[in-house]
Amino acid sequence: MPVCVSRSDSGRRDPVMRRGLTNEMLREGSGTVQPVSGTLYIFRELALARMGAIAGSTILLCSIFMFSPSPGRTAEASSERAIDSERSAVTVRVYKGGLFSSFGHDHEIRAPIKDGAFDEEKSTVWFVVETRSLQVLDSEASEKDRAEIQATMLGPKVLDGEKFREIRFHSTEVNRHSNDQWTVHGDVTLHGQTRPVQAEVERKNGGYRGSAQLRQKDFGITPVSVAGGSVKVKDEVRIEFEIVGK
Repeated sequence: MPVCVSRSDSGRRDPVMRRGLTNEMLREGSGTVQPVSGTLYIFRELALARMGAIAGSTILLCSIFMFSPSPGRTAEASSERAIDSERSAVTVRVYKGGLFSSFGHDHEIRAPIKDGAFDEEKSTVWFVVETRSLQVLDSEASEKDRAEIQATMLGPKVLDGEKFREIRFHSTEVNRHSNDQWTVHGDVTLHGQTRPVQAEVERKNGGYRGSAQLRQKDFGITPVSVAGGSVKVKDEVRIEFEIVGK
């Protein structure tokens, strides 16, 4: 820690002070110096004020020196990384159910991650998906059937994409199992409802992959069914995500 020393030169006096002292201390016509108590008091106060100003300036300079950053020193860089929206996506897998489930098929739905960031050092992650960016990819369905499934999915009976435009996730706790595996606890906001979820995540090929299970009814969504419920989708869906940092 730097040590600052203030030194005053007691052998020198301010010319103004010296001149004022001489004029005040000389009695008119006497030719000799006569001490005047009032004048000495004024001189003492002026001298103390001058010394106080010097000491105050010294303390200020010492404070600036001690608390200013060293040359070349910069603020610590943030460890947070933005999510690359062009290489990061969410996939939703909806499974068939019902008595005549063999007449239906599973659904695969995918959407890019619009925005987000993660911080491995601080164990945090968040991201946003636009509801209307979800696309039905069912390879077993015809183009017409895919269009109908898409319209139903984004319509008021399921996701209601016009009203609820975003799907959000943010972590609340992250438990590391190894250098490349984590259990991530967090909250998902979907269809205007926020519920806790748990995802298993691993590092792979320079990015992160994870999955979680959700129940549609937990978010106020009634699973779609046709033919009186003979053909329907299951309440539970699987969410998979791939995250790559910029």
